[in-house]
Amino acid sequence: MRWPGGLSYGGDYNPEQWPDPVCAEDIALMKRAAVNLVSVGVFAWSRLEPHEGRYEFGWLDRVLDRLAAAGIGVALATPTASPPPWFSLAYPDALPVTATGTRLLHGSRDTYCGAAPAYRSAARRIATALAERYADHPALAMWHVHNEYGTTCHCYHAAGAFRRWLRDRYGTLDALNDAWVTSFWSQHYSSWTQVHPPRATQYLPNPAHVLDFKRFWSDELLAGFVEQRDVLRAATPDVPVTTNFALGDWVPVDHARWARELDLVAIDHYPSGTGAVADEQTALAADTARGWAGGRPWLLMETAANLVYVDGRMRTRPPGQLLRHSLSHVARGSRGAMFFQWRAPRGGAEMYHAAMVPHAGADSRVFREVTDLGSVLRRLPVVDAPVAAAVAVLRDAESAWALAHPGLPAPDLDHSGRVAEVHAALGRLGHTVDVLPVGLCTDAALDRYRAVFVPGVYIASAETASALRSYVDGGGTLVVWYFSGIVDETLRVWPGAYPGAYRDVLGLRVTEVDPLPPGSAVELSTGDSAGAWTEVVELAGAEAVATYPDGGPAITRHRYGDGVAWYVSTRLEPAALTRVLAEALGDDGPQPADGLDLVRRGALLFAINNSTVDRRVDVSGVDVLTGAPVDGALTVPAGAVAVIETGS
Repeated sequence: MRWPGGLSYGGDYNPEQWPDPVCAEDIALMKRAAVNLVSVGVFAWSRLEPHEGRYEFGWLDRVLDRLAAAGIGVALATPTASPPPWFSLAYPDALPVTATGTRLLHGSRDTYCGAAPAYRSAARRIATALAERYADHPALAMWHVHNEYGTTCHCYHAAGAFRRWLRDRYGTLDALNDAWVTSFWSQHYSSWTQVHPPRATQYLPNPAHVLDFKRFWSDELLAGFVEQRDVLRAATPDVPVTTNFALGDWVPVDHARWARELDLVAIDHYPSGTGAVADEQTALAADTARGWAGGRPWLLMETAANLVYVDGRMRTRPPGQLLRHSLSHVARGSRGAMFFQWRAPRGGAEMYHAAMVPHAGADSRVFREVTDLGSVLRRLPVVDAPVAAAVAVLRDAESAWALAHPGLPAPDLDHSGRVAEVHAALGRLGHTVDVLPVGLCTDAALDRYRAVFVPGVYIASAETASALRSYVDGGGTLVVWYFSGIVDETLRVWPGAYPGAYRDVLGLRVTEVDPLPPGSAVELSTGDSAGAWTEVVELAGAEAVATYPDGGPAITRHRYGDGVAWYVSTRLEPAALTRVLAEALGDDGPQPADGLDLVRRGALLFAINNSTVDRRVDVSGVDVLTGAPVDGALTVPAGAVAVIETGS
């Protein structure tokens, strides 16, 4: 498989928005910034195919020729995330329909139904045309299919595809009715034609119906991706094919499942903060991508060079954060750092979006930092060694989707939020973390970790429960949080007390749950404050580590086989959570981070100082960025980075 030399650096490039003189300036600035890869054509369908079946490739030919002459590779995109106006007019049945039955009209991006035959056919045609014209172009380094898959639809095309998916999954209506518990509220189906996508309804929808619709859309969109991928692979079997994953529980895509169909995983990550929150989110996004990739290449395909969106406002990234966050991704396995976008546009819906060349132009702090980052990335070697991580946090897209249902005991049972809290606490303790998809939770996968954390993984299959039980029995440390292991894959509650899938290994029974009102808290016997959720826990072999004011167990520990399993029945404040995890891990782990992020990858140690004071690192080797020898210790200045080749 062909791969661009060195670490990839660049961003989304939209030359169709600019006259030729600007494009000539762009290439000169790219060379100055050491850019070696740009995504081209992501939203160019209307320029590539202005009328159905009539292609205009001349402008793209000129752009690719110029980039090739400058030694800049291209991730050539299929522009199928934004069909042109002629398509919407010619095929109105391919426009998406909302859950309320409203058909959306053209005027933005992602205005299509991914199950509509006309859309799928048009997507294959434009992918085929691009493959036939550019398969042998010297600039072609990668295929970038679509953009941030995630659009859903409730039209009759979607309904038909959903029924076919359900037939494949369940086989018979009897099996579907059993899985969805349709005897509740007289929802029993006697014909497949009675089954529709979940629509706006009188009261609470059937949770299993809603979850299966999410699963269906992930598979339906994946089928559309595979159709394009196969066209491109047939033309260029040695060119990697990817698509960029958008992060967020709103995305109806199971990225762990999709990752198996990509040559490399690519993510788009936009922090929603500017300080420590952004540092934590960056590390979590990178660790999550590495988990999806399962040891294969992955790439930061998009992030923001100079602005982040915080509470409805675009906030400026502080100086130095661009470098630190980019190297945080590279340290955790990314094959480079890419951005949206290269040049800020003069108009359009995202004209104020971040860019490597902002509206202020090249004479700006932003572009100077972009140039500095390019210089750093050019000096770093490509490392294929795995990232060293001794602890893992389980993450599950389906649990996140299911916990969004309005019929749960509380509205804030947020799986992704709990994953972020646990990941951040482990980072504060100095641990590099693997974020492991539940689908990869097997005996062999778990054995390499000294501790595994299960924060609000609502759904548990028998296989997952068995793997975690074997892990603890063999000597592992397991920490499980409230509302984990409550239901099986069809959202039917495991029989008996909570958490049904894990009661034996945890040595307890939860007989009642009692979510707390917003803003309220209870004080545990340890003096720590806990909020959001409490439970009535009965011990069945476990011991209480902390108790509620009434003396009931709040945090427990249970010896099981050669290992130990902890249970946390409430939501702890960050400091308390960090202390509990430190106790569960013992005293032989890394030292507290204090803002210093240390990540080891093969012979390289990345030292990223996110704090406001200088930090000392005990290490020997050579600083890759300066060439200076390091003999036993290195001081990393506040806000700076160092990469040390240790030789081991």
